[in-house]
Amino acid sequence: MNWLDMIGWTGSALLVWSLLQARILRLRALNLVGCLVLIGYNAALAVWPMVGLNVVLAVINLWYLRGMLATRHDAQTYQVVEVGVDDQFLAHILRVHAADIARFDPGLRLDQHTERRSAFLVLRADEVVGVVLARAEGETAQVDLDYVTQRFRDFTPGEFVYRRSSLFTDRGFRRVVSPPGMVAPYYHRLGFRPEGGSYALDLPLPAAA
Repeated sequence: MNWLDMIGWTGSALLVWSLLQARILRLRALNLVGCLVLIGYNAALAVWPMVGLNVVLAVINLWYLRGMLATRHDAQTYQVVEVGVDDQFLAHILRVHAADIARFDPGLRLDQHTERRSAFLVLRADEVVGVVLARAEGETAQVDLDYVTQRFRDFTPGEFVYRRSSLFTDRGFRRVVSPPGMVAPYYHRLGFRPEGGSYALDLPLPAAA
């Protein structure tokens, strides 16, 4: 096998690997790289129909990547909806994703502190991309669960709960503290600071009326 064949096999492998990704951003990025490799490979062999196909696929991937990256911090794209802690749709989401939730928040106890807990769903159009459960501890909002569905795990939809809404400040909270022992936390990307085994964020004072 010569070096050119190796390039072709590498590009094909990247395309196949991309289709195995559950995370939509990673899928598009890997698929784009695979297309670029195959453009070079097929151009070297003068297989122009395949060059054209991969150019079109690369442009499609670039289009979707541009849209995803441009809207990842867009409050018009992601909406936060408060629901009751006993809401049946919330219960369904938690049940469907129970095994995945346990991987990232193994100490979660949904049957505790329910009387002081608030529940929020982060939505993209009509698709649930995240769930946040938080309870009152004085002026601190203690987060019990901050879960992002697998498709959107390369993004940070939790920011729309913590930084781009008044959901906590309107309730008189001055701090938000992340769940202790959370696996693969992302809070440093939102301006939280390490505090013991958790992360904490000081909330701004609400604007004067």
